[in-house]
Amino acid sequence: MKPIWRYSPLLAAFLLPVSTVKADELQAKQYGDFDRYVLALSWQTGFCQSQHERQRQEPDECRLQKETQDKADFLTVHGLWPGLPKSIAVRDVDERRWMRYGCATRPIPNLPEARASRKCAAPQTGLSLESAAKLSAVMPGAGGHTCLERYEYAKHGACFGFDPNVYFNTMVRLNSEVKRSALGDFLRSHYGKAVSRADFDAAVAASWGKESIKAVKLSCHGNPAYLTEMQFSLHANAINKPLAAASFASQPHPGNCGKRFILDSVGY
Repeated sequence: MKPIWRYSPLLAAFLLPVSTVKADELQAKQYGDFDRYVLALSWQTGFCQSQHERQRQEPDECRLQKETQDKADFLTVHGLWPGLPKSIAVRDVDERRWMRYGCATRPIPNLPEARASRKCAAPQTGLSLESAAKLSAVMPGAGGHTCLERYEYAKHGACFGFDPNVYFNTMVRLNSEVKRSALGDFLRSHYGKAVSRADFDAAVAASWGKESIKAVKLSCHGNPAYLTEMQFSLHANAINKPLAAASFASQPHPGNCGKRFILDSVGY
């Protein structure tokens, strides 16, 4: 009589290729044929100032904002956005529609739409308590009454099947690397001051090389202008490695910050 083979998760793990069992690496389970990510980091004091000036409902993380000893801590996580996959682009989807709808894009991936005005209506992410604690330290809008992490995962992560812990831990790691760089030092030393785009770009170049400047898009608001967000275009095949010159992918638009802008401080 032949022995009955029974499925063993432990045995299955040994049979899998090594690359598939690295639990700390960000990997798309589907629609993985995209070439870049956008790492979006907020300058939190500027973001809160913009919400105040636009007379929007002030989120708790802005209403309760306080000074910190390390001024680079005001560089916070907004999100990590995969670029348009080729398998979705062939269905007549362009970059503009993809960035607007993400995982809700029709005809695919066609998931329920996550709305910025109803972030807490998005499903729970399933983050572990440990990952949630790490994330809340660098994403002030996570949890609470804002639920930014739910919105970000529903719009930019769910359709790829990203492990939510790995997805958000990757953002935490990248944010930390930026803050430890020459750019992080520049933000610390110029907190509350007006800076030039040329000096900002020089700090980027000192961190990862001159070509990395072409990967950075800055968003400003107000008159005089103050920084609200910076976006880094990153090669998808480098996302699990420390930031380096080879990580950065050129993108066409430097943003709207102009030649000078303010690194806003706490308060309105």
